[in-house]
Amino acid sequence: MDNYTNDNSARRYKAHVSILGTTQLHLRNPYIIAWWSAAFPGFGHMLLSKYLRGYALFIWEVFVNMKAHVNLAMIYSFQGNIDMAKEVLDTRWLLMYIPVYLFGIWDSYRTTVDMNRVYLLAEREDHRFNSFSLGSLEINYLDKRNPLVSVMWSLFIPGLGQLYIHRILTAFFVIVWLVCFFYYSHVQEAISLLFLGKMKQATSVLKAEWLLFIPSHYGFAIYDSYISTVENNKLFEKELRNYLKNNYQSSDFQIIRGQKVT
Repeated sequence: MDNYTNDNSARRYKAHVSILGTTQLHLRNPYIIAWWSAAFPGFGHMLLSKYLRGYALFIWEVFVNMKAHVNLAMIYSFQGNIDMAKEVLDTRWLLMYIPVYLFGIWDSYRTTVDMNRVYLLAEREDHRFNSFSLGSLEINYLDKRNPLVSVMWSLFIPGLGQLYIHRILTAFFVIVWLVCFFYYSHVQEAISLLFLGKMKQATSVLKAEWLLFIPSHYGFAIYDSYISTVENNKLFEKELRNYLKNNYQSSDFQIIRGQKVT
């Protein structure tokens, strides 16, 4: 190929660079992806760049969880108040919640296994892909970034790490839902009261049902930004290596048993 666009002339591509982000195939551990789906439905699929499926499962989790009072029941069970946990659960919603929750775990595992196979085939084909995207709203290109910087920004506000590495869709989704969780849990109000030394008031204003969503949200943002930065760096190095080899390496250059042959 003489250009850098994904024009469907190859059967499989390892990556695609667009103004909304860089989507790539790479080897993933199916158990880790399934674990993230268990921690919060939708996260496993978002790690796989299966955004529509991930967003649907995420929104389903929040909506049905609140209707079934799953988080509230978990809090009571952590406190040892099992009878109260049973009482608050709404079985009408819970019976819909469980099958979808299990499906998210199973489907993320299955999809990871399939995508690993596709990656191995795409790596073998090693077809060239676009590495630069210029549009009226954004510019995106492959380059190297620091994974620790991604983690640092994600620790401040989940989603900023994704913005740093130009994962626009994930960043927007994570930030919007973080605002929702912060607002409905009153966590920032509680932090302000805590700084003023008003411990009882800080505890009383918190909405535990919404607060329980935040740790998983933070964990996912940190993990996704770190892994995505590492894999983007690997992709950049491979693309640059192939470009230099195809355009600057002599056709007579060979390496046999670790020795250069000219």
